[in-house]
Amino acid sequence: MTPAIVGSAGLTLLLALLLIRVPVAFAMFAVGFVGIWILNGLQAATGLLASETFSLASNSELIVVPLFILMGNVASVTGMSRKLYDAAFATIGQMRGGLALATVVGCGGFAALSGSSVASALTMGRTALAEMDRYAYSPRLSTGVVAAGGTLGILIPPSTGFVIYAILTQQSIGRLFMAGILPGILLLSAFILTIMILCTLRAEIGPKGPATSAAEKGRAFLGAIPILIVIVLTIGGIYSGFFSPTEAAGVGAAFVIIYGACERSLTLRSFWRAAQDSIVTTASVMLILIAAHLINPFVALSHLPAEISQMLVALDLGRIGTLLVILVIYMVLGCFLEGLAMLVLTLPIFLPVILDLGIDPIWFGVLVVLTLEMGLISPPVGINVFIVKSVAKDVPLIEIFRGVMPFWVAMFATLAILVAVPQISLWLPGMM
Repeated sequence: MTPAIVGSAGLTLLLALLLIRVPVAFAMFAVGFVGIWILNGLQAATGLLASETFSLASNSELIVVPLFILMGNVASVTGMSRKLYDAAFATIGQMRGGLALATVVGCGGFAALSGSSVASALTMGRTALAEMDRYAYSPRLSTGVVAAGGTLGILIPPSTGFVIYAILTQQSIGRLFMAGILPGILLLSAFILTIMILCTLRAEIGPKGPATSAAEKGRAFLGAIPILIVIVLTIGGIYSGFFSPTEAAGVGAAFVIIYGACERSLTLRSFWRAAQDSIVTTASVMLILIAAHLINPFVALSHLPAEISQMLVALDLGRIGTLLVILVIYMVLGCFLEGLAMLVLTLPIFLPVILDLGIDPIWFGVLVVLTLEMGLISPPVGINVFIVKSVAKDVPLIEIFRGVMPFWVAMFATLAILVAVPQISLWLPGMM
């Protein structure tokens, strides 16, 4: 068999394993190890497994992953994320669709702490769905808002998706974080506009919430100041060059822990629970990264990237046409695969093509991460929809999928804008 046939068979097997829900890391370990064994011998496969495991485990840049995860988990157990929602609720809750708007804003703020879409959807679902149900919001709107708003966790920095992309493509984590800020704000604005349009067309789906006094607004805003300080410290520190991403993660984690201890909202038991969750999540990410470093050499040995690159060049679609084809492939895969699996499976193939075309890998990273977000709410797999279903048990799954469709359209429109205007993604990284 030729290397290309072995590579195609390996990737087909990997895709099949992922579709039947074999854990991502184990599927990649098996295919990558056996593939390298076939193409380059058992000694090469075992040697690469040992060297890549040690190399990744000793990589100081990866400290950013557990620190940002810990920061988000501690912020969740101390109630900091709820305070941000309360501030948004007090400010705009009295508007038509105000609770939905407050939920989206709260999701955006929590995303800036947790970097996790699943955590954002779960936390805001527990917080906001009961409130919207109490004020007779349409279940379709309320669940759709939470599922879609939770996707902001993978785009607004610090984003685990950007960290994984940076490691797989050897790009700067700090520049990717900066590149996600304006697109994140643009997507948040698109979600807000979507809610306003829906509630204007059908006022009954998003009734006005209770009015709040100036004193209540002031108290709610004061409660949100700590989370705003964390965002300014971490993202502002990275942008100014005062902190590296790793240092910013350490400062952010230390701040939320000290704040929680001083406020007595963080007990030893809750801290232990947050630390355990952080360890489990970090271990999962590390396993995926180690497995990815087996898949990448296997794909390279198969010469598939070169052959696919030649095929795309032969189609003569041009720079933007080829980019659009790749993004469509990501959208289709997003209907069936989990985001990290998509990154690991596709980047070894598509990144050489992107670089050959002269497309900025930072810009491409933002576009890819946004398409991963779309997959989080795309049927039939959309994981955020199932997360919301676990909280809103009485809402039919089909209703939640219908609820996210207007927001999927908003994400598609945002993606089109980012493709048409690359500087939205590249301006802040260029100013660093």
